[in-house]
Amino acid sequence: MDTFCYHTPTHGLKDSRMVMNNKSGEIYTFNSFTLQLESLNVSEESRYAVFLFIILSYLFIIVANVGVAVLVFVDRSLHQPMYLLFCNLSANDVLGNSVVLPRLLLDILRPPSERLIGYYECVLQAFIIHMFNTTSHTVLMIMAFDRYVAIGNPLRYSAIMSNKMLLKLTAGAWGAAFVLVGILLGLTVRLSRCRTFMQSLYCNNAALFLLSCENIFVNNVYGLTFTVVLFTASIGSMVVTYTKITVVCLTSKNKTLNSKALKTCSTHLLVYLIMFFSGIIIIILHRYPQYSEEKKIAAVLYHIIPGALNPIIYGMQSKEIRKYFSRMFYSNKVLMSS
Repeated sequence: MDTFCYHTPTHGLKDSRMVMNNKSGEIYTFNSFTLQLESLNVSEESRYAVFLFIILSYLFIIVANVGVAVLVFVDRSLHQPMYLLFCNLSANDVLGNSVVLPRLLLDILRPPSERLIGYYECVLQAFIIHMFNTTSHTVLMIMAFDRYVAIGNPLRYSAIMSNKMLLKLTAGAWGAAFVLVGILLGLTVRLSRCRTFMQSLYCNNAALFLLSCENIFVNNVYGLTFTVVLFTASIGSMVVTYTKITVVCLTSKNKTLNSKALKTCSTHLLVYLIMFFSGIIIIILHRYPQYSEEKKIAAVLYHIIPGALNPIIYGMQSKEIRKYFSRMFYSNKVLMSS
């Protein structure tokens, strides 16, 4: 490749240089510490409507998830493994959305030339986003185990799902995600960079390693293996768990047990299916570059929809949570009338 190399005014960039390919005319910027992000392609007329929708969604996600988590810790009747494990999902939704949505809101209002992000900030954002994606699966997997123990072995449920077991399951869900994502981003950070434009609304591993002109075969192989293993483990655990739960329900003549199983399992399964199909849509759209704008919208909704629906689904389906809000509403009504 015939190239022409020259140093550029840095504008706050460290250790960067530009190289022009004489054959293609493409300019490469090596190891720049400032990257540029894409943004939603919205018209001037709809920009503020989109901004309002996203900020209201974000505020609802924060209030709803933090509210349910605080309620679980305050009300001793909710100190049950199912609700304590759900707090992991709430914390994950708050963390994932807080990294993506505020930044996206700012970028909607900025011109393209100002949608900049530092390299290390981008790597940190990508790490948290992939932690969010991975932990969504691992937390729902341990919640499925909890449901199976509750229905398949109710007499020993308290002994099995002890505080020690809850800590082990929680540490396992977050620890496994941390290790897998750490390797994923570690393989990308080792690469040099020859581009600065991120083909993504927010930082992620694929967009980061595509900034490199080096061989990214290892990154592609690990990324694909990582995705396949995660989805296989996630789907496999759900299939095995719910198959066993179905067998227990079919062989049991206890109508109370079956009713409880249907209620709690349908809630968990609905949350899982929303998260699963939200992610699958992005993977499918990734294969069709002509639907790049649709993929951007799906990427935003992947964060908004599960994060907003999870506390609603668990809150409305939970008898204990409904009772808590009923007591609050009744006491407030009494105070206002007195």
